[in-house]
Amino acid sequence: MSEPAGKPSPSTPPKPPTGEPRRMNFNSMTLILLAVAAVITVIAWSSSPANYGTTVPYSYFYGQLQNNQVGSVTFHGEILTGRWRAIPSTPPEGLTGKLSEQFNTVLPPEVAGNENLLPELLLRKVTIVSTPISVVGMADFFLWVLLPVVLIFVMWSVLRRSADPFGAGGMMGGFIRSPARRFEKSEKSAKFDDVAGLKSAKQDLQEVVEFLKNPRRFTRLGAKIPKGVLLVGPPGTGKTLLARATAGEAGVPFFSINGSEFIQMFVGVGATRVRDLFKTARESAPCIVFIDEIDAVGRVRGAGVGGGHDEREQTLNQILSEMDGFQQGETVIVLAATNRHDVLDPALLRPGRFDRHVTVDLPARDGRLGILKVHTRRVPLEDNVDLDALARTTMGYSGAELEKLVNEAALKAAREDKRKVEMSDFRYAQDIVTMGAPRDEKMDRREKELTAWHEAGHAILAWAQEGMDPVHKVSIVPRGRTLGVTQLMPESEIHNLGERKLKARIVMTMGGRAAEKMIFNEYSAGAQGDIEQATQIARRMVARWGMSEIIGPVAFRQSEEHPFLGKEMHTYREFSEETTRMIDMEVQRIIKEAEHDAVQLLTRYHDQMTALVNALLESEDLEREQVEKILGERPFPAPSSPVNPENAP
Repeated sequence: MSEPAGKPSPSTPPKPPTGEPRRMNFNSMTLILLAVAAVITVIAWSSSPANYGTTVPYSYFYGQLQNNQVGSVTFHGEILTGRWRAIPSTPPEGLTGKLSEQFNTVLPPEVAGNENLLPELLLRKVTIVSTPISVVGMADFFLWVLLPVVLIFVMWSVLRRSADPFGAGGMMGGFIRSPARRFEKSEKSAKFDDVAGLKSAKQDLQEVVEFLKNPRRFTRLGAKIPKGVLLVGPPGTGKTLLARATAGEAGVPFFSINGSEFIQMFVGVGATRVRDLFKTARESAPCIVFIDEIDAVGRVRGAGVGGGHDEREQTLNQILSEMDGFQQGETVIVLAATNRHDVLDPALLRPGRFDRHVTVDLPARDGRLGILKVHTRRVPLEDNVDLDALARTTMGYSGAELEKLVNEAALKAAREDKRKVEMSDFRYAQDIVTMGAPRDEKMDRREKELTAWHEAGHAILAWAQEGMDPVHKVSIVPRGRTLGVTQLMPESEIHNLGERKLKARIVMTMGGRAAEKMIFNEYSAGAQGDIEQATQIARRMVARWGMSEIIGPVAFRQSEEHPFLGKEMHTYREFSEETTRMIDMEVQRIIKEAEHDAVQLLTRYHDQMTALVNALLESEDLEREQVEKILGERPFPAPSSPVNPENAP
């Protein structure tokens, strides 16, 4: 079959362009260098005194000299070579074979530097020959002969490859190549069925799958599929798994790389890796390129102390230009994931680049139930395990945390040699995920009582206030960095909070400190976290959410949330010192009012608080059912209708 015009035949190497010198073949140069090394080796071996006749002891040589059997000698430092007048009939002891006419011997140090041997030779009329024969030992032979040949060969190879040092076969080829990992289609590829929940995210990505499977369905009407899709969401929500499932559904190759893998200490390496990645992707089209943690390379350019980072910004520029270089017919989709959408460069987010943003949020109740079912497929469960109840009580858990929940429950059951995982194992795992493992040290009686009253104060104020979530658990077992915890569990998904609920939450937060003051007439350092949390809520109410009559509906941002961007280095406060003082006074007022309300409520329900403290000191851990049994019915009726925002204080 004839080859197409303009393309060289595979069997015939292409000729170099006119005017370009023909490069010597690599194998030919290797053979030449090896031949030179062989010639030098033969010459050095043949000229070495170690191969100049028979080697004899010095004592034998001196004895033959006394017998006038030595005809001529030549000195080579510590080695002496020579010829016999007549080959001695008696060979030296230990010699195998016959003596030859030529001989060599090693002069002892005492003789080599002694001038008495020369008069003895002259007296015996021995001919002293001056022949320039090189003396090369094995170490010297390697150092002065073989090593230069090896170095020349290595330098020639490096210089030959350095014609394109950043190419795939160049001196830095392995260093410059993109470290992206390629995953081919297989039966074990992830699918959308393996991703529980995330219904809306999967719907958004289904169009990408359809485009990769049948691009003509869209292009025939002039439609343009987005070149890039940005997955945005908190850590552990399944962004990477969703990207892999998209490739698995489409049945195309999947290139995965982390944003930090582009960056190196050498300027230009990241840009070269980007070029190599996109070149490989185009050759493998249709395919998906997935860049995880893209904020590592895609942050706002020019930010930070000193104006930015040259290598990172060059890499980002190369990503932007490569995405612009996609032709309409190229079926290469770039997926990227980040949990810092707000720090990305605007050029990445504009139409034509990552112009479709898919929010991968924390799973809702149905999503959590689906995730639990996926992770418990291979876990034998006892009949008392209620996954629906676990889904209700794990609000705010990410997919990774739910996976850890199942794993911790299975580990506990395995440690206790159980045949199946029980509901109590899942309750224990919830404590591990939420609060950490119990600490080994024990609290003394005084500290234990203080912690019990502190946590009881939180629990009473959560139970006694309308709009607060039910108490899920109260514990005075030291876990992680805390001595105790009061855990609330919402009964429904929360997407927005009103002013009354926020104030009730501040009152509940100040309950532990108020209980300590009521019982022990002093404050403890254990309320530090409570004060910080209450202050943060109150400051946001005043300075961001417009929940102060004095300040009004005006937002006053007082600190940057992203100091690594360096924005605070050149921004200035847009409000006066008087406004700052008013904000501080409003925050203090809200917290002091909350503390006053906390004291009043704890005084009203002192008996219930005492009963709760006694139960905590006895069992240390109280679940929701036990708390409700101790405290009884909540002191306010259940709301029959939604709260009217106009009636809010």
